[in-house]
Amino acid sequence: MNDFIREIEKAKDIVILGHTRPDGDCVGSCLGVYNYVLDNYPDKQVDIYLDAFKPEFLFLNGADKILHEQKQKVYDLCISMDSGDLDRHGDFVVYFDSAKRTMCIDHHISNQGFGDVCFLKPECSAAAEAVFTLLDEDKISQHCAECLYLGIVHDTGVFKYTNTTRQTMEIAGKLIEKGARSQLVIDGTFYQKTFKQNKMLAKALDAAFLMFDGKVIVSCLTKDVFDDNDATNLDTDGVVDALRITEGVECALWMYEYPKKGVFKCSLRSNEIVNVSMIAGSLGGGGHVRAAGCEVEGDKDTIILKVTDMIKAQLDNA
Repeated sequence: MNDFIREIEKAKDIVILGHTRPDGDCVGSCLGVYNYVLDNYPDKQVDIYLDAFKPEFLFLNGADKILHEQKQKVYDLCISMDSGDLDRHGDFVVYFDSAKRTMCIDHHISNQGFGDVCFLKPECSAAAEAVFTLLDEDKISQHCAECLYLGIVHDTGVFKYTNTTRQTMEIAGKLIEKGARSQLVIDGTFYQKTFKQNKMLAKALDAAFLMFDGKVIVSCLTKDVFDDNDATNLDTDGVVDALRITEGVECALWMYEYPKKGVFKCSLRSNEIVNVSMIAGSLGGGGHVRAAGCEVEGDKDTIILKVTDMIKAQLDNA
């Protein structure tokens, strides 16, 4: 029995927190733990608090039970999932602060460690992969497996990012054996796009430009574009990866001004050279070597210049 199982068995009321703007790995890993606990310990009370996420994830078992508004409650155990630091939980961090016991499960290299019990696994491609290593394989249900599989699919870009390892593929295979529906997860949640998502992708590509002899690509959409198209950040899912795969590009910078005017969300992706985690970290964000992000307040052009200067410095020293 490991420390994860011991903490679960000691607690009666458990809460799971993911990061703001939850992606597939965040939702999948949170729901993976949620299903595992309720499948094997039906006497436990488990809540998940997350911001709004893609409706494509709603087919996952328990997704309809995720809470988006705070309620007054103190939990025996709070599990921080897929979050490099406590600030990533937004307003829901109050549950971590008030819980009797706390746990962190994460795979971000920027995570310095927090909580009474901390499982940091930067060697894992996804938080969902990290979760799998903590569970009793024989007790993983089809519902749990499908959630974890979705998390791994999204953080590996369907197993094509450089964070994909032999362990990643072996775990994915085991999850499929447990009943995870691979085609449904991949086609239905990763490749399939709504018409509005395609429109916003077109606008982002139209706004894109190359720098430094084509090694860097940048695109930015302002809040006016979102307002004019009745769009949200959920409608720009996949933009940064579409930029990254441009021929000759080493690093992509995708920025959007939403929901607050004057505050830009920055997503960075690289292929082989640039450590984007260092760049995002210097701006108050974090992530992985090849995929990271941050939030910056200020003028669009000033932010672009600041970030691309840091990218160029790494390219020049390569």
